[in-house]
Amino acid sequence: MTAEKTKIRVAELFAGVGGFRLGLEKFNQKASDLKVEVVWSNQREPSTKRQHASEVYEARFGKKNHSNEDIAKVPVSQIPEHDLLVGGFPCQDYSVATTLKNSKGLQGKKGVLWWEIYRILNESKTKPKYLFLENVDRLLKSPSKQRGRDFAIMLKSLSDLGYAVEWRVINAADYGMPQRRRRIFILAYLKGTELYDNLKASDAEDWIFNDGILAKSFPVTFEKDDYKFQLKDDVKTISDTFNLGGKLSPFNNSGLYINDEVYTVKTKAQFDGKRKILKDVLVSDNEVPEEFYISDEELDKWNYLKGAKKEIRETKDGYKYNYAEGAMIFPDALDNASRTIITGEGGKSASRFKHVIKTKKGYRRLTPIELERLNMFPDNHTQLEGVTDTKRAFFMGNALVVGVVERIGVTLFHAISEEKSV
Repeated sequence: MTAEKTKIRVAELFAGVGGFRLGLEKFNQKASDLKVEVVWSNQREPSTKRQHASEVYEARFGKKNHSNEDIAKVPVSQIPEHDLLVGGFPCQDYSVATTLKNSKGLQGKKGVLWWEIYRILNESKTKPKYLFLENVDRLLKSPSKQRGRDFAIMLKSLSDLGYAVEWRVINAADYGMPQRRRRIFILAYLKGTELYDNLKASDAEDWIFNDGILAKSFPVTFEKDDYKFQLKDDVKTISDTFNLGGKLSPFNNSGLYINDEVYTVKTKAQFDGKRKILKDVLVSDNEVPEEFYISDEELDKWNYLKGAKKEIRETKDGYKYNYAEGAMIFPDALDNASRTIITGEGGKSASRFKHVIKTKKGYRRLTPIELERLNMFPDNHTQLEGVTDTKRAFFMGNALVVGVVERIGVTLFHAISEEKSV
């Protein structure tokens, strides 16, 4: 690689408190002739007046090149040219309202942030060569009446823009990380890059299991359902007709898409290394404020909410119905990776889904530092004046596991550094 091409420029969308950036910038600590530089970032929470996540992001990474504007109102011309576009975008209804006249563009539902990614790619004078996206794994099977339609829309629209795509659902705990958090990670390579050419030339099975960026980052073995099909229709037709009435999505947890051909297969993690467990992230009892402990009076509420139920409930308008649910492990097991953190993790009120552990001092909730460690963030990354512990827990419920991004980033950047040009 030539000396003047030592940087890979990154634009980060839906940045939250910076999980993607933390993971990608870990590469800069490694000996390489390639340096990762975030040239632009955007974070805005539409439902709140005060932009807490953006404030945390600026406190950790600085205000330079960071935007707190509504992404839909940001002209593409204001986004610096970049090589890699990353982001964890919300899972929404990606249906297409119409195709735009006299244009190759599309118009999706207003406020759906996937279409902002599409807009940026479609309107950029120089498209980013690589995409690295994250979402919840239900993306592969939504919506309920057209299983897999939303993901098919994504694949086809990326293909129309010149990208080849690979994806993998990764549960962080399957690879020794301390939280059972399952997310889909999507990589896309623009036509003209060596990665695009390598994927095109590779046997699909070899790419999924051996040669691909995701395969090298997170090894897998075959489980079942090796499946190939074509996705040739235009995006509007896919939106209207894909898998109508189908009970199952055709997309498995691993796959790739190039030149209208989908190859997808159900894989399982292959890992025999050291595993972190919930106990490993805990702070000492003397570091835990009293407010995180659950009183004996409150414990009954927690036991009820966590326990099995079979009861008659009544709606506000008087309709009675049978309600049943199974028991949850209570308290949470310390000798296993934790359950998934959700956005409602914070606050004192009893909840079925919040984590509760038992220590020598008694039952307690997890602290913000412990939640950060479960997502592999630095301690007190989200600590900022005016940001409550409840809000810090919310951040971690929205965040990704930094270690997953780091491992994919390292593999991707090594591959890019071997290319003839960036």
